[in-house]
Amino acid sequence: MPALPLRRAPRVALLIETTRTYTRELLAGVRRYVAAHGPWSTYLELRALDSSPPTWLKDWDGDGILTRTFGAETSRLIAATGLPAVELRSTHFTGGRPFVGCDNADIGRMVAEHFHERGFRHFAAYSQRNERFFVERVANFRKVVRAYGHRCHELPEDHPERVPDWEQSQRRLIRWIARLPKPVGIFAATDQLGVRLLEACQTAGVPVPEEVAVVGAENEETLCSFTTPPLSSVRFDGHGVGYAAAELLDRLMRGKAARAKPVLLAPKGIVVRGSSGEVVIRDRLVARAVALIRAEAVRGLDVNALTTRLGASRSTLDRRMKSALKRSPKDEIRRVRFREVERLLRETNLTIDLIAEQTGFTHSHYLQTAFKARYRQTPGRFRRSPT
Repeated sequence: MPALPLRRAPRVALLIETTRTYTRELLAGVRRYVAAHGPWSTYLELRALDSSPPTWLKDWDGDGILTRTFGAETSRLIAATGLPAVELRSTHFTGGRPFVGCDNADIGRMVAEHFHERGFRHFAAYSQRNERFFVERVANFRKVVRAYGHRCHELPEDHPERVPDWEQSQRRLIRWIARLPKPVGIFAATDQLGVRLLEACQTAGVPVPEEVAVVGAENEETLCSFTTPPLSSVRFDGHGVGYAAAELLDRLMRGKAARAKPVLLAPKGIVVRGSSGEVVIRDRLVARAVALIRAEAVRGLDVNALTTRLGASRSTLDRRMKSALKRSPKDEIRRVRFREVERLLRETNLTIDLIAEQTGFTHSHYLQTAFKARYRQTPGRFRRSPT
């Protein structure tokens, strides 16, 4: 009996940039689908979002395409192949291709709820006009804010190609921040815009998150971790989007009909970092105390020095901080110090001696004893444990 011919593995081009956290998660989701339902023969090249259109598509002998399309020329090249294709970036350049992506309605709603739950009653949005999904995110944020009975202040940023000068753009941003009622929660439609906001606040000496809290979108880890303080951000479901897009493309390559509506997945939540993680403090004395503690606790600031700087008695400060935060000044100082200890254990290879020195603890032995009492494990075990 003659052997049956082997079925050729589908050849799939992955036109997805490899430079960002979210897009690498997309690719991981595609890989997970292929591992379970493949094999596929995939073509993947190192790409940025604005990489040149893949002219090799004209003569490519493939079966399907997963794409994050940046421009009209690339969209035309994909359409000209006549191959099944699924779009993962925007509905703007789909050319009729089915779309799988994140739900912008959920993104805007999630950020509005995050600020509202922390006591913010002033809201703002910072976006760009050059992408429909930026507009959708802000529109849904604004809709929820208005449902709460509040106004949403907005500053649409010019298209990057039209910004004449970085310094001029930042001065415009600083003027806008200065005019906003405080404390205010600002939704930045992208992490890049969130970084601009935090840099503007730092330049202008505006306390974050006491006066201005910021949440970005996409959770690009490199950007979020390099700001001061680190940027909170909406984490997209990259793995889920990649898996769903691969599943849909598989259906198309098997000759099945595409779904009529876009496939939209909810984000995974907000990764809360220093730019938005605290509740609104309406007591001005407590707000000043907290700002000083966050700035100087790791430099050895103690309660006596704090009360002297504030010109307040220890009993008054203790009573008002407990009323506003449910924590004493001493508790807040220790909380800030331990938060920095956690960061240094996770992100560096510094010795416990150096960590104690950099976080305001008198001796490494005291740090280790206090850490074990607080976390029920040693600093070394904490460092080795998964995040």
